[in-house]
Amino acid sequence: MTTPPTFPTGPDAGSRALPRTPSGLFPAGPPSRPTYREPHPVTGAGVASGAAAAATWLLLFGLLGTGVGSYAWWTLVAGGLTWLAALALVRYGDRGVATGIAIVTAGGWSIAAAIVAVRWATTGDWPLW
Repeated sequence: MTTPPTFPTGPDAGSRALPRTPSGLFPAGPPSRPTYREPHPVTGAGVASGAAAAATWLLLFGLLGTGVGSYAWWTLVAGGLTWLAALALVRYGDRGVATGIAIVTAGGWSIAAAIVAVRWATTGDWPLW
């Protein structure tokens, strides 16, 4: 025969909290799965420093050009080198700096392409060769 459950009686019977399962909003223990953190998180400072370095690099290479054609070729070469650096940074270094480099390099290539297109449209002669 089983005995029926007994409930506390007395003046402090209602003040004792009954055990409850947590809702999950405020976890009581460590997470059930591991949390992975990126060793080099992307930060605004990293993106800005990569952008500044790439802009300086493209500017210095662009100044080597003596005309539209040589400016475009120097910009393509400089952009290719910066993309290699960005790929290395994505794999082994700071991804934020690589992001800044990639953004500015794409912008520099777009400017060079626009200058070549305007020269081609105004003179009717392809300026790259």
